[in-house]
Amino acid sequence: MKKNILVTGGAGFIGSHLVRRFVNKYPEYQIINFDCLTYAGNLENLVDVETKENYQFVKGNICNFSELVSLFEKYRIHSVIHLAAESHVDRSISNPIDFVMTNVVGTVNLLNAYKQFGDVLSGRFYHVSTDEVYGSLGSEGKFTEETSYAPNSPYSASKASSDHFVRAYGETFKLPFLISNCSNNYGSHQFPEKLIPLMINNIKQNKPLPVYGTGSNVRDWLWVEDHAAAIDEIFHNGEIGNTYNVGGNNEWDNLSLVKKLCDIMDEKLSRPLGTSAQLIHFVTDRAGHDFRYAIDASKLESKLGWKPTINFDEGFRLTIDWYLKNEDWLSKVTSGTYQDYYLNMYSKEKL
Repeated sequence: MKKNILVTGGAGFIGSHLVRRFVNKYPEYQIINFDCLTYAGNLENLVDVETKENYQFVKGNICNFSELVSLFEKYRIHSVIHLAAESHVDRSISNPIDFVMTNVVGTVNLLNAYKQFGDVLSGRFYHVSTDEVYGSLGSEGKFTEETSYAPNSPYSASKASSDHFVRAYGETFKLPFLISNCSNNYGSHQFPEKLIPLMINNIKQNKPLPVYGTGSNVRDWLWVEDHAAAIDEIFHNGEIGNTYNVGGNNEWDNLSLVKKLCDIMDEKLSRPLGTSAQLIHFVTDRAGHDFRYAIDASKLESKLGWKPTINFDEGFRLTIDWYLKNEDWLSKVTSGTYQDYYLNMYSKEKL
């Protein structure tokens, strides 16, 4: 009998890469993709697995507890990999309540559903989180699993709260939980509000490239397929009750990253070197903008043997090539027409 693995947010950027990996790699699992298909959830990201026998999409919202109860009762969920979240910091500043509802209330709903109806004896509840819960670093040091939480944005505060609830349910109700905190991801199928796809799209269209402040803020970057591999390893072999940091050991300040992107795009688009860099436009810094994030992923490497498989230059070029070769995908996402895919493929008449 197949184990039913619930992946929340499986139509999003990271979620779609993980779902594709699990569906193809583990035929003994039935992967249930539960996603409410907000602006960042795109079922076109999963066209290559949507007809697989061990894949099922269910549209729903983790903020709706009755929907979760129906889901758990129907599919007898063995384990949960929880990726559903509001994740864009700028949006959290303009509308914090959405982040509280999805990231905090939604997570507690999911915990309650798993506690009541999930396989808490042999399964596991894996909560995927962010390095932003740790706050901001100076020019030295890295986040470890023992770093104290110090979130500075509504987004990171909501994720910190959800992390605490997962741990609390583990301690209070003995839920078999795992948590990972990951650095910035890059790769294919990312919604173009995020830095790298935004810049690629703007360069193509000769639009300004907005860079916050002086561009000196530093982030650690990880290829999304390496993150999916880390989730796979932690889910299967991580020690229950543990947290694992996931990072690329790959720090870039924003301005240097954008300039590198400009140079590669000039090469790919056969433009004179330096053309795209002229589009860089400095804008007022984000409120509460953390200066630097850096992840120490040595625990994950020493305990589970995971480490990034691709260097940044190669991963960066693969990412750029994907967006340049998939102009139709980018056009649908930026215009909003990608949302029609659900209606066309999953209408009531077809279910």
